[in-house]
Amino acid sequence: MDDAARAKGPWKRNLYVLWFCTFVAGIAFSEIMPFLSLYVGEMGDFTQQQLTFWSGAIYAVTFLITAIVSPLWGSLADRTGRKVMLIRASLGIAIAMLLMGFSTNVWALFACRFFQGFFSGYIPNAQALVASQTPRKKAGLALGTLVTGSTSGMLFGPIVGGFLAQVFSIRNTFFITAGLLTIVCLMSAFMVEESFVPVQKNPDAPKQHLLDKITDPKLIIILLCSTMIVQTGNASISPIISLYIKELMHNQGAITVVAGVIAALPGISNILAAPRLGRYGDKHGSGRVLIGCYLFAVLVYLPQGFIGSVIGLGILRLLVGVSDAGLFPTIQTLLTKNTPPEITSAIFSWNQSFQALGNMFGALLGGALAGVFDYNVVFISTALLLLINFLVLRFAEPQLLRRTDRT
Repeated sequence: MDDAARAKGPWKRNLYVLWFCTFVAGIAFSEIMPFLSLYVGEMGDFTQQQLTFWSGAIYAVTFLITAIVSPLWGSLADRTGRKVMLIRASLGIAIAMLLMGFSTNVWALFACRFFQGFFSGYIPNAQALVASQTPRKKAGLALGTLVTGSTSGMLFGPIVGGFLAQVFSIRNTFFITAGLLTIVCLMSAFMVEESFVPVQKNPDAPKQHLLDKITDPKLIIILLCSTMIVQTGNASISPIISLYIKELMHNQGAITVVAGVIAALPGISNILAAPRLGRYGDKHGSGRVLIGCYLFAVLVYLPQGFIGSVIGLGILRLLVGVSDAGLFPTIQTLLTKNTPPEITSAIFSWNQSFQALGNMFGALLGGALAGVFDYNVVFISTALLLLINFLVLRFAEPQLLRRTDRT
């Protein structure tokens, strides 16, 4: 599909619908995180070591399975269309959430989380659908806007989940989450339009590896690894941020309220910054936005490890949302602009696999560093990790600062 045909298509309507759907899906995916370990604790008389083990295993299994199956779903999406994958993912995860609400032991909960990972892929398929239908010159703006939905939903999700668990109980929160995902499934089925034409393969043509179809495979590999590193940094902070706030407040005051507010601050700045950075990248080059936001992220993460006040931490967390608004959507924009349309879903699914690995590695890294050293070391190590990623991008792909995006 050329740019003229894309411009006449339903890409704007799909963008609005899928923004709302990814926002709700983001909330649904993240709202159970604050109390998952508490839910595990209700299922037996565990020692602290057993509780930590089961909580970690149940948390990690979803991301492990997601990393494994995402490329398979992506390959299928390139043959059957992305809309089918949206329905499959939202309905499958809704069923998984429903079954979690009925779980009475850790093995059943572990199986449900496994099931959830197997049916993952809603957000990357939404991104792939928008990317495949949007005119290339508008790709940065569209993907920047779309990413604010999922990112903001995931950032606000823990606050929503904590409120629902407090009012309705932990178990009922799973049922509510299943209902939200059912709404997402119905909206995807009846409000999203896709004119999908599967790529006709020549049976006599020699088989090509996925990367063989890409002009600059090194760039794609670096971008995928960058997704993993950025998510590792984000995920390493998530498990310890409330504990760090508790330490800064000297265990006095409304700690949970303050933690909830600070957790939401990156989402607010993300919503405001992502479309603007996407529009800037469309005009001046997405590579420049990516490099600039990496450097900015290093500068806002590093002082978080030395800050002595909650207000200062809140300001820096607000700025983290700006850096995230430039990193994730710009990586996806560069993947779109440097990938043939017929393998867009496959590449975006690989991107989800790397993001899932980042979630898993980040949680393990943050917990290990905080346990051995202190909470502030997690922020410092995240800054160093992003600095290394920045240097790799800067010197391995120096043309990112010199060229306009390929179309």
